[in-house]
Amino acid sequence: MTESPAQHHRRPTDVVPAVVWVLSVGLLAASVVVSEADPEAALVLPGFGDAAWWWSAVVLTLQAVALAVWSSGRPRAALLAVAAGVPAGFVLGDAMGVLLLAVMVATYRAVLARPAGRLATTLVAAAALVAGGVAAATARNGAEGWTVVVAGLLQALAAVGLPLVLASVVGSRRDAVDALARTAQAQHRERDALVQVAVERERTAMARELHDIAAHHLSGIAVMTGAIGRQIDVDPEGAKVAVAQVREQSTAMLRDLRNLVVLLRDVDVPVEPGGPVRMETLAGIGDLVAGAARAAGADVSLETVGPVADVAAAGGVGPLAQLAAYRVVQEALANAARHAPGAPCSVRLDAQEEGRLEVVVRNRPPAVRAAPAPHDPGYGLVGMQERAELTGASLRFGPTLDGGWQVVLSVPVGGPAPGSTTSGGQGR
Repeated sequence: MTESPAQHHRRPTDVVPAVVWVLSVGLLAASVVVSEADPEAALVLPGFGDAAWWWSAVVLTLQAVALAVWSSGRPRAALLAVAAGVPAGFVLGDAMGVLLLAVMVATYRAVLARPAGRLATTLVAAAALVAGGVAAATARNGAEGWTVVVAGLLQALAAVGLPLVLASVVGSRRDAVDALARTAQAQHRERDALVQVAVERERTAMARELHDIAAHHLSGIAVMTGAIGRQIDVDPEGAKVAVAQVREQSTAMLRDLRNLVVLLRDVDVPVEPGGPVRMETLAGIGDLVAGAARAAGADVSLETVGPVADVAAAGGVGPLAQLAAYRVVQEALANAARHAPGAPCSVRLDAQEEGRLEVVVRNRPPAVRAAPAPHDPGYGLVGMQERAELTGASLRFGPTLDGGWQVVLSVPVGGPAPGSTTSGGQGR
């Protein structure tokens, strides 16, 4: 049968009273043997044939029993009971010291179990019992006056004061070790929490990337399939062209998803026929706009103002900020295709202002307003906001005066801005 940890820790506590009893009775017997072997020692203590010796043995046994029964759960009661044995055994005379061993053990264990401040009354009472018992034994041996008082106080100080100091030191060290253990556990929990936060952020980033890629391509596919449904009967050739565009968009989406997975894995993989894995940059916005125009069948234009290419090539806009700008344009065009199908769109990259690169995506209202197709609430603008905050950029979005929609991303050039602000209207 396997013992529990609690049983394992109680074993030393259960042995202590027996050890105290053996030592006390052994010392008492040894004192009698020494006294009988050397009569000149003039020790005042009862012999084996005296009733006082057997009475003292009974008192020592009761002290051990009190330690065994009460010291674990009721340390105050154990200390007072053990200390009461000192005046009860005053007949031992010069052998009174054997009664103090149990008192010292009881004091030590009581202080470890309870703070010394809460045991003040009990400690004083125990010291008084020890002092009274020793004083009675000293007086019985023939001493008088201050000798009796001083002997009682010194024995009380030794039996109660010394274990009190030792237990206080040990308890302080134990508390310090426990505090260090709790601190280590708290730090471990904090590390676990930080790891969990990092995992959640990584999941959010993955979800955002997947959303941006899928939403952009699927929006174009949805628009083209709607046109195919109308053209298949009246313009079969045009329907074939649209089908080819759907296939092109699907292939592009699969390629982008594969690139994302490879980037997230951060491992080397063979380059497949679809182009090398690359991080999207400002240079890819031109192809993005051209692809959006083909997919939506609408007028999507790109305007570059200022040294945009030079700023990007010189490293003024970091890779993460360039990816954020690319994804914002991608998501804004996807939103335009979803909420304003057929509406003209314009993308403008402006690097004229020193220290800032402005990315503006604007769509006009559709020529024919129709009820938007039902869809679940999206998180495109939320993703844009998170990208802006991550790169120190600022994002603004909202309706225009002509009824269209505009998204403006202002990216710091030369390093993240000290702080970023995000504002806008109702999400799309």
